[in-house]
Amino acid sequence: MSRHNKRRSKLRKRTTVFGGGAVAVAAVVATVNVASAGQVSPTPRAESKADHAVFVQGNELAGNTIHVFRRDDDGKLTAAGKYATGGKGGDQVDAPTDSLASQGSLVYDDRSGRLLAVNAGSGTLTSFAVHGTKLTDRQVVSGGDFPAAIAVSGDLAYVMNAGGAGSVQGFRISSKGLQPLNGSYRTLGLKNEKVPLFSSSPGQVAFTPDGRNLIVTTKSSNTIEVFPVGRDGRPALKPVVNKSAGMVPFAVAFDKSGRMLVAEAAKSTVSTYKVRHDGTLRVLQKPLANGQDTLCWLERAGDFFYGGNTGNSTVSGYRQDPHGRLALTNEAGIAAAPSGKSQGVIDIAVAADKFVYVQNATSGTVDGFRVGRTGALTKVTTVTGLPAFAKSGMEGIVAV
Repeated sequence: MSRHNKRRSKLRKRTTVFGGGAVAVAAVVATVNVASAGQVSPTPRAESKADHAVFVQGNELAGNTIHVFRRDDDGKLTAAGKYATGGKGGDQVDAPTDSLASQGSLVYDDRSGRLLAVNAGSGTLTSFAVHGTKLTDRQVVSGGDFPAAIAVSGDLAYVMNAGGAGSVQGFRISSKGLQPLNGSYRTLGLKNEKVPLFSSSPGQVAFTPDGRNLIVTTKSSNTIEVFPVGRDGRPALKPVVNKSAGMVPFAVAFDKSGRMLVAEAAKSTVSTYKVRHDGTLRVLQKPLANGQDTLCWLERAGDFFYGGNTGNSTVSGYRQDPHGRLALTNEAGIAAAPSGKSQGVIDIAVAADKFVYVQNATSGTVDGFRVGRTGALTKVTTVTGLPAFAKSGMEGIVAV
């Protein structure tokens, strides 16, 4: 066994996140248009635009693909095709289960009807036009060093590059795809190789609901960095650096009133903030622990939030009172218990606030759940045969 594989095997057993630093890099952005939609296997039937779908990013190292599933009214999934992105998947150094170590690597933009994906291994982004369960009009653009997540607000899309110093870079979204936004590149001042160490890469990039601020979580620095965004769509030259209330901030979600919830991996906690217009944060609720292991992902489903605990393969449920106070949906902190086909819980997607879809990296499956009145999750579907984590694995899921 090579030294790298020994280190990976050891770190799979227990993940500790620490470290940090600062260095600056520059990025060059170029656009490459690809005429083909890149379909790998045919869609079995002709779908209408009304068809609902779940998209899963395979993140394969030899050639990234999007796996498409038709979503029925009862939440069940049926395979409906697979499409090549025209780029390569990636695997961060020593990643224990999640190759991209991020939330938001696959995003659907309802405004333009386009699906946006990262190709971390080739430093590119791909956009597709979405027609039900069919993907067409593939476009590939340069992203940066190890693009790992995307955020969308209006006609703006920002990619978070995890390699090197880390950076954010802006694009305009149109019906034809992504166009680079000149003068929008900003460094995060991290210290990584071109392929980053998973514990010191940034976790997510996200816009506040009003689009006025761009948020980036930095795991090893334990900071939440906020770039105020100007009317021209470009961020401030430097971020407002806020210390995280909990250790190892990873995923970001917002409630109906615009409060920001941040999942923290070190102690599986969630903190609640108010994001001020100047980029500073005010803690509204200190870290709330769920009693689980390594909470990294967090998504809102109507009045509830669901978090993925990759360390013990569970999903935690949260609810808020009328004042925004967060609590667990049950004392155990488990909305969905693990099963043999649900190992290595990572990314989460929500459909119409009624269904929650969970990626299981180790078992190569996706579970679908119906959201109950109290926030309890009832499993309605499981699909198998997706790229399971080994040298790399799937990451990124979207429900439309």
